[in-house]
Amino acid sequence: MKKDSYDWPVLEASAQKPIHISTNESLVECCARWQALPMIALDTEFQRIDTFYPIPGLIQIADDQHCYLVDPLSIDDFSPLADVFTNPDVLKIIHAGSEDLELFYHSLGVLPNPIFDTQLAAAFVGWGFTMGLQRLVEHTLDIQIGKGETTSDWLKRPLSPEQEVYAALDVAYLPAICKMQTAELERHSRYAWFAEESEVALKNALDQDPEGHEYYRRFSQMWGLSDVKLAALRDVSMWREQQCRLRDTPRNWVLRNQTILSIIQKWPRNAYELGRTEDIRHKVVREEGEAVLAILANAQASLDETPVLPINRPLPIIWNKRLKKLKAVAREIAEKMGMAQEVLLRKKDLEALVRSGLETYEYQLPNELNGWRREVVGLALLDQLKQFDKNG
Repeated sequence: MKKDSYDWPVLEASAQKPIHISTNESLVECCARWQALPMIALDTEFQRIDTFYPIPGLIQIADDQHCYLVDPLSIDDFSPLADVFTNPDVLKIIHAGSEDLELFYHSLGVLPNPIFDTQLAAAFVGWGFTMGLQRLVEHTLDIQIGKGETTSDWLKRPLSPEQEVYAALDVAYLPAICKMQTAELERHSRYAWFAEESEVALKNALDQDPEGHEYYRRFSQMWGLSDVKLAALRDVSMWREQQCRLRDTPRNWVLRNQTILSIIQKWPRNAYELGRTEDIRHKVVREEGEAVLAILANAQASLDETPVLPINRPLPIIWNKRLKKLKAVAREIAEKMGMAQEVLLRKKDLEALVRSGLETYEYQLPNELNGWRREVVGLALLDQLKQFDKNG
């Protein structure tokens, strides 16, 4: 590599006049160059106002010398970029990239892999949890970047010069930050942990439940429903998920969450009763009423055919203080290690650990607390749980 490769002042200067990629031919040419590099930085601008899936408006890329703006509105063959994304020898740097990963998977059919998320790395090296890009750039490079184009219309053409510079700067600093964070991760012997967590992030970016079979279990307040009503909740929310994907429409445009809950609680048996359901729109009754009422009428048969999984009931009140103690164990470890507590122990993982032994007192670490977390915090949590059992 050249002496100044991935040097942030070079990329910062390039961001003032980024290279435009607006044809299939120019994308092929640039991708051939990126295939030979050790890393590139990625970001996206998109719109998601009246659709279920994000509409890509721009893909920003920084390599070792330049910043590029890839126009998804004028390119129709992204297979060369997909090949770069799946090249295991090219590290793909992102920042807080969960939405970017979703967009890439839906639009290109692949996920960039391997990835390096600078927000996640900041948590591992103790710089802060969920750091925004502006704060991270200021923390690492003492540079302030603006937020002036955050609400821009990225589907409008032509883009303004201000939009182009703003977008290009989002990737200009990432390679330098990545190199700094890599050095810190290696100094603390945490790069392997970070790499493991990056694989989890890629897995989570995939649509784990495209048919919506499990969506109903998000309604934690409905844990006390009868099995029949639980089956109806499952089927209505599953129907909505499938319709939203089919129509590419936001969930609230089909049925709001609160509307679903009101329907299940009131259990209307005809269009008139459905129309009197709290929080329901007349358009919903007119356009979706027949389908919803059919689901309610078929709830018992659906339950008989496919039993429901329960929604977890709240933990017994005795666990209020115990959870605080368990969190304190994790906080003490995180402070000693100089890393963000939130990346060490997440609320849902702690609850899964507790629920594993509620009946038997034989607690088992969930998958998320195995791996690198097992030795770091998992065994300490198990020890604390044993103390609860001893003390009653």
